[in-house]
Amino acid sequence: MEDFYVAFGPGGVLGTVAAMVLGGFAKGVVGFALPLIAVSIMASFLPAKVAVALMVVPILVSNLLQALRGGMAEAWASLVKYRRLNLVFFVTIVFAARLVVLMPDAMLYGVLGATITGFGAAQVLGWRPNFAPRRARLAEILAGIAAGIFGGIAGIWGPPLVIYLLAAEVPKVEMVRVQSITFALGAIVLLVSHAQSGVLDAMTLPMSTWLTLPTLAGMFLGYGVQDRLDQELFRKVTLIVLIAAGLNLLRRAIGA
Repeated sequence: MEDFYVAFGPGGVLGTVAAMVLGGFAKGVVGFALPLIAVSIMASFLPAKVAVALMVVPILVSNLLQALRGGMAEAWASLVKYRRLNLVFFVTIVFAARLVVLMPDAMLYGVLGATITGFGAAQVLGWRPNFAPRRARLAEILAGIAAGIFGGIAGIWGPPLVIYLLAAEVPKVEMVRVQSITFALGAIVLLVSHAQSGVLDAMTLPMSTWLTLPTLAGMFLGYGVQDRLDQELFRKVTLIVLIAAGLNLLRRAIGA
């Protein structure tokens, strides 16, 4: 933390802590959006690679804790139930990470942002997507591929998975648990990849570890809100966060 303080000063430290608290709070409420919110804030005063590196440990720890919130038995049951989704996601993200040099950031953010914003807005206006039971396996596989591609290229795996779970009408508690299991798998891939690439170094790794504390503080505050939301209100709040995330990606596409 001392190296980070020397490099970015007290304003950098306070701003980073605030970003992680806000991102953790959103994650506690809807089960995702930690990197979308925190990186968006930190990127305004930190280099992009530093902002991404600081997210690695908090993402891993927060998702493991969130996945286990209902107990090991429930987490294991969800892992088994959505084993195809997680397997496809894990394999895809490993290979998709190699595509990062091939696709311009503006194109990636633009396509993902437009898709997410359009989907969220359509649902707010009354459209309820669904798929026939006979196509449930195909939908699960496609969701895993989409989340893996965007996760491997940009570290943004949440929205495609959330869209699938909303369409499948997965109950609130199970939805958050399933998201967290898949996100934890993605975080493991990022941890190994960034350690090898040097993005996680002697400055960013200790700071990333320390930032787990404000992240968890924000997440547990968010739990207090999530526990008071019924299924329909939870769905609406999730859609609002999705729309905000999509608009933010469009902003990044314009500025890339």
